[in-house]
Amino acid sequence: MWKQPERPECDFILLNAGELVTMDGSDRETIRLGAVASLDGVIVWVGANAEVGAHVRIPDDAVVIDAAGACVVPGFVDAHTHAVFAGSRADEYAERLAGRSYREILASGGGINATVRATRAALLETLSQLAARRFDSFLCHGTTTVEVKSGYGLDLVTEERMLVAAACAHPVRRVLTFLGAHFVPEEYAGRPDEYIDLVCDEMLPALRGQAEFVDVFCDDGAFTIEQSRRVLERAIALGYKTRIHADELGRSGGAFLAAEMHCTSADHLVHATWEEIAALRAAGVIPVVLPGTSFTLHGQYAPARAFLDEGLELALATDFNPGTSYCENMQMAMALACQEMRLTPYEALRAATVGGAAAVGRSDEVGSLAVGKACDLLVLSTESHRELPYHYGVNLVDGVVIGGRVEVESGRRVAADRQPNLSAGV
Repeated sequence: MWKQPERPECDFILLNAGELVTMDGSDRETIRLGAVASLDGVIVWVGANAEVGAHVRIPDDAVVIDAAGACVVPGFVDAHTHAVFAGSRADEYAERLAGRSYREILASGGGINATVRATRAALLETLSQLAARRFDSFLCHGTTTVEVKSGYGLDLVTEERMLVAAACAHPVRRVLTFLGAHFVPEEYAGRPDEYIDLVCDEMLPALRGQAEFVDVFCDDGAFTIEQSRRVLERAIALGYKTRIHADELGRSGGAFLAAEMHCTSADHLVHATWEEIAALRAAGVIPVVLPGTSFTLHGQYAPARAFLDEGLELALATDFNPGTSYCENMQMAMALACQEMRLTPYEALRAATVGGAAAVGRSDEVGSLAVGKACDLLVLSTESHRELPYHYGVNLVDGVVIGGRVEVESGRRVAADRQPNLSAGV
């Protein structure tokens, strides 16, 4: 059985973190003048600068990064995005601000149907290019792991194309989710049960192995409890993990269904009750809150404070999508969570890292800086993690490391064939 040596060698080490926030659950979650060392992308040691020599061997060819007193935190894990789509709905956004309702926009051919038409018409190459550009933006804003849903195809061919595009070559880690049960497509208008038949009988079996999770939108105007249960049961039978959009637009009962089906996560939960919160806690379901959607829609925010007070591990995500939260910046999500949901900066950072990892089934790999986990970290342009929600609306991520490789330096992508060495900050 392999055992880590007492003084392991590293091929990457970051030194001089003024505030190293590990989020590892230990009594040393915050280390002043801290260091992180990794080998082959996996952390082999975390501790104080003064202890490096006694604990880590640093070969001459190791990548050595000087954080120069900056704050260093784990990479963000964005647990809920719709990052693959074609087309724009900027005009629709302006129409909503001018007083036009979403139902009116939908009836005139806009809304999600507009995105579905544009996505169906897009070639795989186009979707892959769009996805890669968006992943660049996620990365430069500090997201190192992102969950990506399909759901703008609503037919087998396009849903598969979206999943392939979501897996395009890029350093950001991806967790793929099939969301065929996102909305009833125009060709099935008035026949939602027949569309659910298509999802369960054709799409789910065909896409097994291309997506890890299956999601369903259980809410007003989307799918009922019975329809959603059919999708989740079929997904589980086929070996998928499950999650659910629940209680965003009203009290749909989706949170209770998430508990019943032991989903990995239940997302949105704007209208969750105390009884539903208790059911989620008992079933071990991770609540994922999405304040960007509430912000865009001028709506109510999910009861994040209640989730935390009841002892649930909370996840925070952007809900990046073309209709209701066109934002790939987890720092903005943290700011909204603090300002509108009354989270502390530490709670928001935990929800954006540890909680996000739990919501996508990656707690053993990412979300904190601990021995045995991936060396995914951020070097901020500040001395404290508290600046992230406080100094909002700007990008405070200066450097990004994924798997022990520097991917962003001075706020910009690093070329694949270049790694900085002994740099004064990244």
